[in-house]
Amino acid sequence: MSDKITVYEKPTCSKCREMTKLLKEGGFDFDKVNYYIEPFSESKLKGLLKKMGIAPRELLRTSESIYKELGLAKKDLSDTELIELMVKHPDLVQRPIVERGNKAVLGRPTENVQSLLK
Repeated sequence: MSDKITVYEKPTCSKCREMTKLLKEGGFDFDKVNYYIEPFSESKLKGLLKKMGIAPRELLRTSESIYKELGLAKKDLSDTELIELMVKHPDLVQRPIVERGNKAVLGRPTENVQSLLK
């Protein structure tokens, strides 16, 4: 697989820094996107979820204060509504997300990325 690797991250995140280290040490060429500076569009987030093969609720950071403030644990929201909230509140998105070609994985734990590096 020779497709470019893109890491969607928050630079202050420890798992994101671990991912950068792993990819650099492996000699991989990759781009990093700070999705707080370059926010996800709804279509981009939908595409990443499809590539990961997971539902929007599986990508939510349930420990974040915004998750609790919005009462998301108790709300039965549609996938579209959850994606809209994640676009509006990037703290709701688990990170890092690593994309390569037609696949993507949640890099938490960091070892999840191994399937993309073969």
